[in-house]
This record gives sequence, structure tokens and C-alpha cells, in this order.
Amino acid sequence: MDTSPVTARSLEYYYKINGDTLERAYKDHLSGYMQWEDKSHADKYLVFPENFGPQMSIDETSTKDGELFTILSNKEGHGHKGSIAAIISGTKVEDVVAALKLVPEIVRKQVGVITMDFSSSMAAIAEEVFPWAYRVLDRFHMQKMAVDAVNNLRIRHKREATKAENAARKAFKQKQKARMTKMRKAPYFRDGKHNLPQMKAFVPERLANGDTLPELLARSRYFLMMSPEKWTDKQKARAKLLFELYPDIKTAFGLSHSLRVIFNNKQATVESAKKSLSEWYQKVKKFKNDDLDVLAETLQVREDDLLNFFLFRRTNASAEALNTKIKAFRAQLRGIIDLKFFLFRLTRIYA
Repeated sequence: MDTSPVTARSLEYYYKINGDTLERAYKDHLSGYMQWEDKSHADKYLVFPENFGPQMSIDETSTKDGELFTILSNKEGHGHKGSIAAIISGTKVEDVVAALKLVPEIVRKQVGVITMDFSSSMAAIAEEVFPWAYRVLDRFHMQKMAVDAVNNLRIRHKREATKAENAARKAFKQKQKARMTKMRKAPYFRDGKHNLPQMKAFVPERLANGDTLPELLARSRYFLMMSPEKWTDKQKARAKLLFELYPDIKTAFGLSHSLRVIFNNKQATVESAKKSLSEWYQKVKKFKNDDLDVLAETLQVREDDLLNFFLFRRTNASAEALNTKIKAFRAQLRGIIDLKFFLFRLTRIYA
């Protein structure tokens, strides 16, 4: 339990023990938690200067009742011991900066590159605490924003298609009711000796692959997130239908994919990437989509930090992986009762 994110209850089956008893014994006697020197301020900040290194990541995670903590992590820890360099309550810039500045500047000057998402507060923290370090914006967060823009367009069309199908269904039902009313008045059925035929069911129009229009739009969600070379044959057929019916989705997907291609190019330099991004901005401007316009504006404002990717080829994936491990541990606990003890265990395992 000192080295792995497991709960006492998870050991019950294997060791034939009472998990609750082990949990209390571990907390009160075996773990050293009661003598922990950082216990008094653990729920405010925890810093580990020995875990600072040349390549760091900064991110936020949630703990008890959705409370946010800022985590500074060392990429060289690879999600194991030595990964967490600091864990600080909240995301307020002043509080996080004050905690990180408890670490001597000579130690902080080890940091040469720091990766982060598009959060303005994370950028402000990095600029204040590590002004000499290169800041690198995470390309995967950028790509997610582009995918979300395509998805929003798809959802808008799906809403319109569903609305049109509902209107057609309603009109068909009214037409059937009118037909049945007319038939009841006919002499052939009025005498009661013959049963009226049942009302016909509404049959929506189906496309070549068997999808209705709303189904096509709903089932296109996943392949629009991927590169075309990863599509299956069925996804290729669905994409062909979708792009024929909705040219604007095709254009939006093309813009999203071309952004991915720019950052996937291993031969790209800062100069060539800057030129490619400039051309991409012009295409977005011509397309006139609000979501992509906002993305292009965001990238232009933060372009210097974004282009640093082509110097170091670093992302925030290590921080996201560590965040996933923390959330999985929290899920095993089925809720955090004692926040300080949870942080104690986190730091024992990952710091």
C-alpha cells in the first residue's frame, strides 16, 4: 500500500482479512501518517524540491467533492515515484505561485521546459515561477478544440435532421388519421361487418448504407475524431455519404485534419510550421465557422508557446496520464473521507 494505489478492501479476498480493520491499522500505526511532518499544511500545499527536473508539466485535478488541486509533475518520473513535484490546493495564481516559490530559485532553475494546456492561469503560474523556461502548449488539447468544432457542427445538423424527421412523422400520422376517419364513414365499413385496416407505421427514408439521416449524423461522431487512414471500410462508406450530404462538415473536418497534419510532420521546423499555421488561419477565415474562428484566434494569441512544440516535441500527455491514475485511485476509494490521508498516500506512491 506504500507503493501501489490499492485500497485495504481490495486485499480482503487475497489475504482473508478485514479490510476496514487493515485500513485503520495502516492509517494509525503502519503508514507513518500520524508522524508525517507535512500533515499540518498538506491540504494547502505539498512541495518536493528533489523531484524538480529539466522537463516538467503543470495541470489541475479534482479530489474531494470536486475540489481542484494544481499538480506540478516531472516527466522523468513516468507516472511513478518521483513524478509529483508539487500539489497545491486550488488554481488561484497567487496561491500556487506562493507555494512554488518556497522552493529555492536555484532548484527551480533546473526547469528548462514546462508543458501545459490552454489554461491562462497555468500559463501565468509558469511565467511567474519559471520565467526562464520554455512554455509548450499541449497539441492534443488544441486538436480536441478542433474536433469539438467539427462535432458541434455535426450536432447542429443532427438536431435539424431530427426535427425534420419528427415533422414528417407527425404529418404522416395526421394523414393516416384523416384517412381512417374517412374510411369509417364509408358504407363498406359502417355496417360493422368488416374490420378497418390497421394504420400504417411511419417508415423514415433510409440512405444507401441503411442509416436514416439522424442515424448517419449520430454514428459519424467517432470517425470524425480520427485520421482518415484509420477508418474502417464501413466508416469510409459512411463518411462518403456524410460529406456528400453535408459539404460544410467535410470542409470543417478537412481543416481539423490539416491542423493534425501540421503537428504530425516530424520534419517541420518553427518557421515552416508558422507558415503552415498562417495558411490555415486564412482557410478558417474563409470558411466562416464560429467555433473554428475562436480556435484560430486562440492559436494566434498563444502562437509563440504553441510553436515551442516544434523545438522540443513535448506534450502534456504525462500529466494527463498521472491525472488519470489519481482519478482511478479516487474511484477505488469510492469517495475521499480524509483529504489529508488521501494526499499522504498519493505522495507516498507518486512523490
